[in-house]
Amino acid sequence: MIERIVIIDNVDPVSFYGVNNCNMQLIRNLFPKLRVAARGSVIKVIGDEQETAEFEKKVRELEDYCTKYNKLTEDVILDVVRGEGARDVKPDGVIIYGINGKPISARTPNQQRLVEAFSKSDLTFALGPAGTGKTYTAIALAVRALKNRETRKIILSRPAVEAGEKLGFLPGDMKDKIDPYLQPLYDALEDMIPAVKLKEYMETKVIQIAPLAFMRGRTLNDAIIVLDEAQNTTTHQIKMFLTRLGMNAKMIITGDVTQIDLPRSTTSGLVQALRVLRDVPGISRIEFGKKDIVRHALVQRIVEAYEHFDEEQKEQRETAAVATEGDVEPAAQ
Repeated sequence: MIERIVIIDNVDPVSFYGVNNCNMQLIRNLFPKLRVAARGSVIKVIGDEQETAEFEKKVRELEDYCTKYNKLTEDVILDVVRGEGARDVKPDGVIIYGINGKPISARTPNQQRLVEAFSKSDLTFALGPAGTGKTYTAIALAVRALKNRETRKIILSRPAVEAGEKLGFLPGDMKDKIDPYLQPLYDALEDMIPAVKLKEYMETKVIQIAPLAFMRGRTLNDAIIVLDEAQNTTTHQIKMFLTRLGMNAKMIITGDVTQIDLPRSTTSGLVQALRVLRDVPGISRIEFGKKDIVRHALVQRIVEAYEHFDEEQKEQRETAAVATEGDVEPAAQ
């Protein structure tokens, strides 16, 4: 009789063990000759050496499946333990499987172009209106790379700029003050990674979420880096951020140049960067449009209405400018 310790550190124990430990109970029943005890991420098994080795092998297969799909079902456990193997069904376009096995896919042609650009370029700009899934897709690609052990960490950042409001002094410590600006990034991660595992990643800094100002002086190696709302960076900020790119790292910059919240006199760093880097090789640029909007159907209509309004305002300004020029008397000879 030997004792073997199996540590399932790549998966959320709650997803692995199941509701009321139903998955673990099934595994115990399928190995009746072994004594199995599980607590947290540690499974202790006592029995014959060959049987405990087989137990660990099957648990590793189940762990890999649960890591990939974020769920573990009775059918999968039975198939793996009986030697039939887990059925690997992956519909076209799936990037990763989120909470409870929900498939997260590229839902529009431009989202699929972003997926393809990420695989071939180390720096990708994803541009377009709100609701097109730019940031969500970018974070899904980062999580996939982390799950596949293609990167060691994920770094998500945003400029801390109010959307047309002056919020004043926020209460609390530094984290309390900056979290409201970064909440959309947390929301996306919570869709993709179980809460226990996400908390662990945050505590160990495998996933880091920080405002843009905290990036200065860093070299970001072995990382997937996402800068969201880049239209609200200044020219100095985005240059600083772009030059953080280190070895074995990839960067995705997302933004919407029609929603700039900077003071009128300040040039958007994103607008300038797109102009400066337009001929630099190795950089991809994906332009999302209103047809890519995947939120409520009204969002697309709202975007179209504002585009129409902006065009009318531009035409009125141009007409007024021409009329003003026509009213100016020629200078005396």
